[in-house]
Amino acid sequence: MSKRINIYQAVDMIKDGMSIMIGGFLAVGSANTIIEAIADKGIKNLTLICNDASYPDKGVGLLIAKGCAKKCIASYIGSNPVAGEMMNNNTLDLEIVPQGTLAERVRCGGVGLGGVLTRTGVDTLVEEGKQKIEVDGVKYLLEKPLHADVALLGASIADKHGNLVYRGTSRNFNPLMAMAADLVIAEVKEEVEHLKSEEVMTPYLFVDYIVKENKK
Repeated sequence: MSKRINIYQAVDMIKDGMSIMIGGFLAVGSANTIIEAIADKGIKNLTLICNDASYPDKGVGLLIAKGCAKKCIASYIGSNPVAGEMMNNNTLDLEIVPQGTLAERVRCGGVGLGGVLTRTGVDTLVEEGKQKIEVDGVKYLLEKPLHADVALLGASIADKHGNLVYRGTSRNFNPLMAMAADLVIAEVKEEVEHLKSEEVMTPYLFVDYIVKENKK
């Protein structure tokens, strides 16, 4: 059974109020064509889980700028002044998570762990409202797993089975997010018949659908 779908079929799977993990680092390794189509359709009240807020006109930042998101869980928003303005105006619920902690929370969501213990954020504003656990006299924060309804990945190559390869830094959060969502859609730049097993970075078992990138 082919996993290939078109951009319209992919966007039809995204509904108001969903939680969406979006791979990428400042839109590198993001499913930018799908993101643009979601913004154009005007889907609302999304919870975005991503590394950063990208830019107002690109990547996940476009969803923020277009008012599609009610909440964003990210490690950095400094590149997107619209996100900062919305945070200050209380029109976007923003949860800032240290980058390494964000990656671990996503990984925990993907592998079924109850959370991760970390010293990052102890005795800072980050610890507010979180459970603290002491191990051998050292205080840790319990950071709970992140899971999403949908993960949107940006990959370089896919084969017909849905195995994925990422070139360079486009790999970033994508493999982790592939494990931590109920539905996984990958936007790919290139399609091949088969990938060698040693080339695969995200196995086909984690990928539900493939969309070919629309180059403008």
